[in-house]
Amino acid sequence: MVLESKQSTVAYRCPSCGSGVMSVVDAFRLSADMVKLKCDCGNSEMVLVKTQDGKVRFTVPCMLCPNPHNFTVSTNLFFGKDLFVLPCPYSDINIAMMGETNHVKAELSRTELELLDLLEKSGIESFEALHGDQYLTDPQVLEIITYMIKELDAEGKIYCRCGEDEEGDYELELFKEGLRISCKKCGASKTVSTESLIEAHEFLNADSLTLE
Repeated sequence: MVLESKQSTVAYRCPSCGSGVMSVVDAFRLSADMVKLKCDCGNSEMVLVKTQDGKVRFTVPCMLCPNPHNFTVSTNLFFGKDLFVLPCPYSDINIAMMGETNHVKAELSRTELELLDLLEKSGIESFEALHGDQYLTDPQVLEIITYMIKELDAEGKIYCRCGEDEEGDYELELFKEGLRISCKKCGASKTVSTESLIEAHEFLNADSLTLE
């Protein structure tokens, strides 16, 4: 009798060239050694390791962050789902996926469109430019600034050219130089630098934000 090994298709998107990297991983391969999925461009790899308590630990390169993210999932989840995704904790964009091959392929295609839309809105020309220039030099900086802007908006402490009697309609866009908040009604805007954690903590003390 031939025993059929459990298997799962795993994939990620290379932050250097933007290609989807996919491979089938079975229980025997996972138990035997560390599994590495390497992009053909040679600039990224995703690492899978089975832990001593029987779980699977992932180290996943991120399209938006300069450093990879670590995740741990159970083997039941790894082998038992048609599709399970691992999102970047700062952007919620799915950076790795596992499951049945066709479901994984479909999710790779969907996330590619999502990323291309993000690049277009942010004025970035390619995947290489996104990560090569370290678009998000520190995800914690972006998280702090985004949180503070949302708090100021909720408190009515963002001011633009709409005037006191008319409420502004604000949107956020991420550029290399920082996070830009602008009013879709009057066109006023301001870019908050995302270059350092010190600047982000200083912004936490702001009691208002004025768009020009």
